[in-house]
Amino acid sequence: MAEQNQRSSRNAIAIMAAWLASLVFCLALPLAAVPWYCFPMLVLLRCFCHTGMFIIAHDAAHGTLWVGNRAGNDRWGQVAIFLYALLPYDRFVENHGLHHQRSGRVGDPDYHDGIHRHPLRWYGKFMTGYLDDPLRFQIFVWFTVFFHLVRFVADVQAVNLLLFWVLPILLSSMQLFFFGTYVPHREPDQGYKNRHHAQSSQFPEWLSLVTCYHFGYHYEHHEYPHLPWFLLPQARWHKAAKAVLQLPANQTESAAHP
Repeated sequence: MAEQNQRSSRNAIAIMAAWLASLVFCLALPLAAVPWYCFPMLVLLRCFCHTGMFIIAHDAAHGTLWVGNRAGNDRWGQVAIFLYALLPYDRFVENHGLHHQRSGRVGDPDYHDGIHRHPLRWYGKFMTGYLDDPLRFQIFVWFTVFFHLVRFVADVQAVNLLLFWVLPILLSSMQLFFFGTYVPHREPDQGYKNRHHAQSSQFPEWLSLVTCYHFGYHYEHHEYPHLPWFLLPQARWHKAAKAVLQLPANQTESAAHP
């Protein structure tokens, strides 16, 4: 576990550092001096870094970010999910636990309502499933405050904030929905074939990383929830490595109750 914790910590620090450095760089960028074709690359970079913040919080919810130190593990998760979208960590952990208990079924906050399976309707359900009206209003207020605080106090242009902070949040939610929820949990023509109602992509590791930090290996995530995101490829492609897939005794509770 010590080696896994060290690797998790290094990855989390690297993702957070990349998120912060890219945000500071992009917010200070004089847009008039930047060629137009650089904007899509910068936005996609910010989106990838932003999705990484959710992945940190997700591993923390499973207790796999810092095994053996739940308090420290949760502090990292609180920071990551707040920076991701100003979300409350406790609510996120509770709802993600329901997702694992009811995956691909009505009652799963990530799933559609049992009737409207179109991806756009499902995405709308996905975006509202974690947030009741008071919490949505609270987050809106916080976003408004942060937006104008950064704009006027740090003298950041509104267009920079919209392009490199607000837009990546929206694109990241679409990325997580499509690669981490819709594709893995949509019902195949022949019906679901496993208890998790989940299926995994056939993407090679590099593409799996780029698309959604290996969330596409979704059956493996549900089958081995004690594995952090960077070990999912081993579960997907090297299932003979029993040591990787075994559930350590001290992680049983966190895996069963993310």
